[in-house]
Amino acid sequence: MEISSKENTHFFSNNTVLPVDRSSFKSESSASKEKQSCCGGIKIFLGALSFVYFAKALSGSYLKSTITQIERRFDIPSSLVGVIDGSFEIGNLLIIILVSYFGAKLHRPRIIGAGCLIMSAGTFLIAMPQFFMGRYRYERFPSTINSTVSLSPCLQDKGQTPLSALEKSQAKINAGCEKEAGSSMWIYVLLGNLLRGIGETPIQPLGIAYIDDYAVEENAALYIGCVQTVAIIGPIFGFLLGSLCAKLYVDIGFVDLDGVAISPKDARWVGAWWLGYLIAGVISVLAGIPFWFLPKHLPKPESRKDSSTSSEHSKFIIEENKDQGTSSWQQAKLAEMAKDFLPSLKNLFGNPVYILYLCASIIQFNSLIGMVTYKPKYIEQQYGQTSSKTNFVIGLINIPAVAFGIFSGGLIMKRFGVGVLGAAKLSLGSSFFGYLLLLSLFALGCGNSEVAGLTVSYHGSKPMSDHEQALFSECNSGCSCSRNDWDPICGENGVTYVSACLAGCRASNGTGKNTVFFNCSCVGTSESPQSSSAVVGPCQKGNECPKMFLYFLVISVITSYTLSVGGTPGYILLLRCIKPHLKSFALGIYTLAIRVLAGIPAPVYFGVAIDTTCLKWGSKRCGGRGACRLYDSSALRYVYLGLTLVLGTVSIFFSVAVLWVLRKRSSPQDETLSANGERGACGTKSRKDNFVNSDQLIQSTYWPEKETRL
Repeated sequence: MEISSKENTHFFSNNTVLPVDRSSFKSESSASKEKQSCCGGIKIFLGALSFVYFAKALSGSYLKSTITQIERRFDIPSSLVGVIDGSFEIGNLLIIILVSYFGAKLHRPRIIGAGCLIMSAGTFLIAMPQFFMGRYRYERFPSTINSTVSLSPCLQDKGQTPLSALEKSQAKINAGCEKEAGSSMWIYVLLGNLLRGIGETPIQPLGIAYIDDYAVEENAALYIGCVQTVAIIGPIFGFLLGSLCAKLYVDIGFVDLDGVAISPKDARWVGAWWLGYLIAGVISVLAGIPFWFLPKHLPKPESRKDSSTSSEHSKFIIEENKDQGTSSWQQAKLAEMAKDFLPSLKNLFGNPVYILYLCASIIQFNSLIGMVTYKPKYIEQQYGQTSSKTNFVIGLINIPAVAFGIFSGGLIMKRFGVGVLGAAKLSLGSSFFGYLLLLSLFALGCGNSEVAGLTVSYHGSKPMSDHEQALFSECNSGCSCSRNDWDPICGENGVTYVSACLAGCRASNGTGKNTVFFNCSCVGTSESPQSSSAVVGPCQKGNECPKMFLYFLVISVITSYTLSVGGTPGYILLLRCIKPHLKSFALGIYTLAIRVLAGIPAPVYFGVAIDTTCLKWGSKRCGGRGACRLYDSSALRYVYLGLTLVLGTVSIFFSVAVLWVLRKRSSPQDETLSANGERGACGTKSRKDNFVNSDQLIQSTYWPEKETRL
């Protein structure tokens, strides 16, 4: 149109056309320059925001990968680790309302930059206890330490050990108790994660709003989709970083590694968990630097300067030129908005589809967040895998499956023009088949490790019930052993013993990992009395475990993909079944409910349930219960998977209720029209209203903790 109009003026004008052409040329050149500066500025912001999303996703997933490391390092139960994990959500909730409201009126890029600094400070704070609480000490027999004194594990007579050696050992323990306050340093981990939550708060609302304000309208969905894609890549690197750090000993660089008597497969092993937090903190600092040099406002694209605002925009946002009016008018406007709050809340909660879907989401996220938080622990304890391998598998296999599932859900909706009723069916079907697949994992578990006195008796391999646990037997009755120690050895008979003393070993040779124990009265059997030696460390699980672990990985990946397919349709269902002017309010309530009722409590009560399956607790140096050393594999499987499935089943019932309400509201004609894109089941006007931009369904869909659907 512009070219044809210029051609007409050129043909129908005389000499006076030249000045007009020059001025129009100047205006076009200035407009093109403005467009270039606008595009350049928004792309710089897009790159910086993508890097921030990567940084926050990396640090968040790295925390998930270090759950078991933190538990062992600070000698705390799983329930307390759950509180630490939930502190991120608490920090986020503390200032989300203030940031969302006041942040939009201030310098948004600098607020995001400040948030990055706070986030990095919290990440550094998490790692700080490593440098103040001394070296990691685990239960171990003195002969596994480089020592010139040769001691018998089975102390038939305490006179075997020089009194001075015993006194020195006790003195060291008492001295260590003076520093045992370091065990309460998990509080700094909690506070650091709380700071992470506070620092992360402005990134999403202010960053996405900034892009939406200054990007060309048709490019906004693509830009937001790029940011969300990078947010999914972050957890992959987070778990891979967790895998790398878990291979390294916790005190690497501070102790002689040749003197470390435990291996990564030992329940006492703690990797260099702190190292990843230092790396993540540096990345967060670097990610925040560009925002301090970005402008408060960017020039708006020409296409958006004259466009009329949407109904939602005009209702809730006051333009700057109007803000310069009288304060009395503004107060009246604020009073009107406050007066509309309760009616809007009543309207929202009076929508049965919204309420039912909110309940379904809360319960489902309880299931998913709890499952994901303790998935590394489950794999380690159930299949005897190291923390390093577990994190590697989750990062390289599960998370890409989640990303592909999210993309597939959006692609299905775009390809087949799925309406609101179809979105509800797709979301329900995804959850149903996902949890059905999860049910099969009950059959893919490993049996308990054979541990004398805990899972099997000292004589033969008779399984023991809970009330029959007896660490002492005739074969070690002459030894002065402690029932609190956990320093496992593997006998030649394939049975693990809690300690060399409880195995009745009377001689040892070598130091560190190379220690070999001899003349172990509990290891020898009537069939092979000569098999009385043992080596440091627990025995490997049964031969069927590697095969079961492979099957578990296959089912887990398919389950992750299936559950993720329903995420996009469910989120679109949420958006399309509420009135347009209540959209932002509804999303805010939804996010708040998910964080408060799922993000915070789920890790805690999942941890409490998992603690009930512990067979052997570790002991702190100065007494008291430490971290769990051995779980009942069968009980852990039933508790972990059972709790996940029960919650998932309840959420499916709510999803069925959502579908029933939608079917009741829509007639057969409505369903036909919805498929053709003319009318939706929730009474929306047209397909254009239902699906503003098809690409946005694939690219920019977001819901809380999206990246944790593993």
